[in-house]
Amino acid sequence: MIEFPDEPALIPYFTAGDPSVESVPEIIEALEDGGADVIEVGLPFSEPVADGPTIQEAIARALENGMTPDVFFEKVSEAEVEVPLVVMTYYNIIFHRGVEEFVEDCAEVGIEGIIVPDLPVEESDELYEACRKNDVDLIFIIAPTTDDERIEGIMERVSGFVYVQARLGTTGAREDVSGTTYDVLERLEGYDVPKAVGFGVSKEEHARSIIEGGADGVVAGSVFVETAAENEEYAEAVEEKTRELKRGAVSGEER
Repeated sequence: MIEFPDEPALIPYFTAGDPSVESVPEIIEALEDGGADVIEVGLPFSEPVADGPTIQEAIARALENGMTPDVFFEKVSEAEVEVPLVVMTYYNIIFHRGVEEFVEDCAEVGIEGIIVPDLPVEESDELYEACRKNDVDLIFIIAPTTDDERIEGIMERVSGFVYVQARLGTTGAREDVSGTTYDVLERLEGYDVPKAVGFGVSKEEHARSIIEGGADGVVAGSVFVETAAENEEYAEAVEEKTRELKRGAVSGEER
């Protein structure tokens, strides 16, 4: 199960299968080389309701490239890394494969956590029990609009870390850090679980500001998807972007 480092964590996301199916292990290893503390690997689904245009387009390319759950687990298993891996996908994929089988497949290839943005905590019994049985963390997302009663319910089931959504809407790089980020972090101060903030993070100063605001980690997705898609030498490019955001996160703690 996931253990956060003693310093601020960087959690980059990329869509498995983009720019190619063969790139999956190479990108995972590049992210680790750049300083990632946990790596979030997106398993493509045809209706990604939580994702903005950048990741939606990456998912479409990945599906066209032939990415499937079977291929996903095969390619993830080829990555030789020490950092924890987390899969982010939608519940339809898990339900169709079978909840127990999906979690077992995750554990077999070294995936230590699962994020399912369209799964309410109230409907998570089966997946929660399967995760507990296989020592896999179930990570929930808390939005700025999540009320205190639902936060209480989520915190009773979350493990590894809690994903704090920095702003309303879908994923996508932004120019600034939303003020709602700090409001949500303040509401979570009493809970003893690492808090990682995502949605809109793309720059070193974003990472620094989020850690200064009280987060334990920073999640960044669209910026890595763009970096991988726009650079022929994508592995080197995502490694450098990882290094930049990790530097920002660490500097946030030092201030």
